[in-house]
Amino acid sequence: MKISRRDAMKLGLKGGAALGACLAAPSIVLAQGRRPTLPYGVMSGDMLADRAMLWARADRPSRLLVELADNPEFLGARQLRGPEVLPASDLTAKLDVTGLADMDTAYYRVRFAALDDHRAISEPVTGRLRLPPTNRRDVRFVWSGDTAGQGWGIDESRGGMTTYAAMQRQRPDFFIHSGDTVYADGPMEERVTLANGETWRNLVTPEKRKVAETLGEFRGQHAYNLMDANVRRFNAEVPMLAQWDDHETVNNWYPGELLDDARYTEKNVDLLAARARRAFLEYTPLRQMPDAPGRIHRHFAYGPGLEVFMLDMRSHRAANSRNRQAGGEAASFLGQDQLRWLLDGLRRSTATWKVIAADMPIGLMVRDGEHFEAAANGHGGEPLGRELEIADLLRAIRDEAIHNVVWLTADVHYTAAHHYAPERAGFKAFSPFWEFVSGPLHAGTFGPGELDATFGPEVVYQKAPPAGQSNLPPSDGYQFFGQVDLDGESETLTVTLMDAAGSALHTQVLTPERA
Repeated sequence: MKISRRDAMKLGLKGGAALGACLAAPSIVLAQGRRPTLPYGVMSGDMLADRAMLWARADRPSRLLVELADNPEFLGARQLRGPEVLPASDLTAKLDVTGLADMDTAYYRVRFAALDDHRAISEPVTGRLRLPPTNRRDVRFVWSGDTAGQGWGIDESRGGMTTYAAMQRQRPDFFIHSGDTVYADGPMEERVTLANGETWRNLVTPEKRKVAETLGEFRGQHAYNLMDANVRRFNAEVPMLAQWDDHETVNNWYPGELLDDARYTEKNVDLLAARARRAFLEYTPLRQMPDAPGRIHRHFAYGPGLEVFMLDMRSHRAANSRNRQAGGEAASFLGQDQLRWLLDGLRRSTATWKVIAADMPIGLMVRDGEHFEAAANGHGGEPLGRELEIADLLRAIRDEAIHNVVWLTADVHYTAAHHYAPERAGFKAFSPFWEFVSGPLHAGTFGPGELDATFGPEVVYQKAPPAGQSNLPPSDGYQFFGQVDLDGESETLTVTLMDAAGSALHTQVLTPERA
């Protein structure tokens, strides 16, 4: 049986039955050893009311083929011919799928067709994603950060990265990864002796044996996490909104920094960050816009009840310092352009709840040696340094009566609920609000941190390692994620802090304030 290139492509783009017949044909079977594979599964993200991003990676140059349907049997599926994947993109493919407005849940099936053998088509890998609603309904999502950090990688004898499985059991509509999606600056050892005498056995790849400096090494950081079966299953079922923080590049980095670290032959952080950003964008289902192809901050309306604003607290900051400036460029954190974008989006939002997904907390002091890494500076009085941008934002939210703003973050490797109120604060010109912290997903556990009084935070709940203990392994149980449930009828927002087993640790029910 001889099949022309054109006929093979037609068969690949017809219904599942036709494609199955093609794969069963003798000439196709002969090509079995040359068929592409999808070693890292599939994922989706950046979903809007009528579109979403799909992602996959092949093991060789090939073309992405997608079937899309509103049912798991793929009856009446649409056939989509995606881009070619080449080594220039590390064989990753992203497809911005449109025409989803009438779907509640989209089911997709991904194959790759080899470019060097038209008979060689991969086995399918399936996924699903739930689309934002047009009417009020219940919504559930989860968030956390910090994956494969501090030398704690995939120990398959312990089940791998099991927090992802716990999140999947909650059946969320989507997931916010709050940054430190990888640890490019954290080499791994194959064996680590634990305090109880047991051995942690890391799965280790060549890229994980040293700090990442080349583009290939940064790509390898992302590929490593996708080797975990829990992560792949989760990605296939739960669309992701991804943001980055520092460890995608190097600890506590800022633009213009020159490293003083003997592990690095490349000291220019701007060059390292450019490579890290490219790898991050290649390996996440993040939609890149033509007018700002490298931009990470963006927002998503998820039905009438919810809008999510994803921040980038890394790309636009000034150098880490004592953080006591009275103003000027040296106090930049979000940057004025991003700050204007956020305020404009909050003003325009018609959603009941506005969730600000931040990659760093507001009131916790995060130190970088003698300097400060986040906004808080330990002064506790009127805002100084990076606190000035936060103060401008909070003042505008109060003055323009923007209601029901909630902050979600990770970064500090423990979980907490913080309430901010002006009566406790050095700065008074804002309305009370909540910030919820949760993480790590699979990394060393630290904390608790120290709060700065400038914006009047109060610890309502926190869970961290016992005093004197730090960098605890995932096997000690101090891994955390958060869950948010929006009731479609009452529009109450319930935030639950959870442990790695999916057990609820603390629940906060928030009632919407009406204009």
